[in-house]
Amino acid sequence: MFATYLIGLREGLEATLVVSILVAFLVKSQRRDRLPQVWAGVGLAVVLSVVFGSLIQYTSTSLLRTSESREFFEAVTSVAAVVFVTWMIFWMRRAARSIAGELRGKLTEALAVGSLAVAGMAFLAVVREGLETALIFYAAAESVAGGTGAGSLLALVGGIATAVVIGFLLYRSALKINLSRFFTWTGALLILVAAGILKYGVHDFQEAGVLPGLNNQAFDISATLDPNAWYGALLAGMFNITAAPTVLELIAWVAYAVPVLVLFLRKPAAPAKPPVAPATAAPTAAPVANTPTAAPAGNAPAESTATTPEPAAPAAVDAAAVPSPRA
Repeated sequence: MFATYLIGLREGLEATLVVSILVAFLVKSQRRDRLPQVWAGVGLAVVLSVVFGSLIQYTSTSLLRTSESREFFEAVTSVAAVVFVTWMIFWMRRAARSIAGELRGKLTEALAVGSLAVAGMAFLAVVREGLETALIFYAAAESVAGGTGAGSLLALVGGIATAVVIGFLLYRSALKINLSRFFTWTGALLILVAAGILKYGVHDFQEAGVLPGLNNQAFDISATLDPNAWYGALLAGMFNITAAPTVLELIAWVAYAVPVLVLFLRKPAAPAKPPVAPATAAPTAAPVANTPTAAPAGNAPAESTATTPEPAAPAAVDAAAVPSPRA
């Protein structure tokens, strides 16, 4: 159930941050009259997300008659959930620094259009997180024992509730946390969760007859990793790590988890600085011996400040290089 709690916490905090940015912008802009439209858009997004999750559950339990079709449906949703998780964590890492400015800019444009535009902007900002949460929750809950039961649902709701509390405290400036570090750690954990979901999807494809090797086990460490022990249940519930995976399951888990973790945890490359153009705007000063230079008044002898050298004066050179001319 911790995996579903983590999903609710991560997705819920993203949605909460979006809403808090919109609300703070309206409050500071003295546009509190538009707050009802924001909450209407948020509420509609939540309702649509719940309906979408219920539709997925109804399709799996009622519309699909055979076990093979149900296994295939769960496999497809698992792969889709992995794609959404991967895209979401990398997008959040890239957009975390600019999301506030982008949202404020879009909301400014929406305010100029009207009330429906404000509600639509809030709806679109939240509905993506809600639909992702519904899909990922279904795939994660089905990949562990118990499925989408009451325990998994309560864990998801608990994660979302925790995210709402954190978002409210951040909005009130009563809580200071490093959001970059938070999203890094939760993103890494979600990658492992997604690897387990992918492993479960491969197993469902095998049970549906789409992929071979259902009985080809990579290893069996049931004597060491007891699935009935608390640590075995914890690993299976969080990351779908089981004692006797098939060869394809193990390949899928490793092939996804290792490279994605490496790409996610490495430090992003610093933006390339534009090349500095060579300083050619000002021409190089000609040698003093050929062209007399003008010096500021009062800082040089009179002959060096004259626009035209006197005929009797010798060629001007560096005073340190040769002795002074004789009178």
